[in-house]
Amino acid sequence: MIFIGGGSLLWRAVRVAVQSRHTVDLVCVGRGESIPPGPHSFEVLVSDDVIAEHERIHAACSDGVVWSINNSWILKPPLVRPDSRIYNIHNGPLPAFRGRPEVAIVHALLAGETSYGASLHEVDCGIDTGPVVDVESFDVGPQDRFQDVMMSGLRACHTLFERNLDAVIDGHAKPLPASSEPSGYYGRNRIKTLTDHRQNPNYERATALGVFSPIYPELVAALEHNARSAAS
Repeated sequence: MIFIGGGSLLWRAVRVAVQSRHTVDLVCVGRGESIPPGPHSFEVLVSDDVIAEHERIHAACSDGVVWSINNSWILKPPLVRPDSRIYNIHNGPLPAFRGRPEVAIVHALLAGETSYGASLHEVDCGIDTGPVVDVESFDVGPQDRFQDVMMSGLRACHTLFERNLDAVIDGHAKPLPASSEPSGYYGRNRIKTLTDHRQNPNYERATALGVFSPIYPELVAALEHNARSAAS
């Protein structure tokens, strides 16, 4: 199997797969990724463009399974093709909170959502639009802040990986019935609209990034701009 992504969530999944005696052929990460010290039983590919590496990725994959975990690349053809078995673990309930997890969480808190979750889905040519295979939900309390929801979401992501690893490898993972919830997309452009929500009573807890501030500099910059605008 192949892994694409980055961060501790990715490497924890890789470790679980290896310890479960599954074959990990290749781990694809971006430049600047902190790679755990070896030796490794798998190859690590560092790339600026994972789509450009599609031939190498498909050639290396011994079982046809590709995992996208904490992955910032948008996967598309020719990496995604009709015979692909690519699964993404998304920090957010689908289809309501597609897109960038950090932006989706901010807006979920602004909307006063009382539950959230993570989703395992098949990857198609859209962004978080493939059939959902499994969901791990959790409650969001009235005092929970961005950091709390993000942490719970990351735990939910790993739970989904562990729970579905064998079923995906064995080809037994099947899509759930399609959700009747409306689809929502939270991309980079939604960061610019945060200034419209400064009067929202949930704004403070929705934007309390905590330990995640260094990870999302673009979001931090937008929030600082909002704070300066409010003070002027």
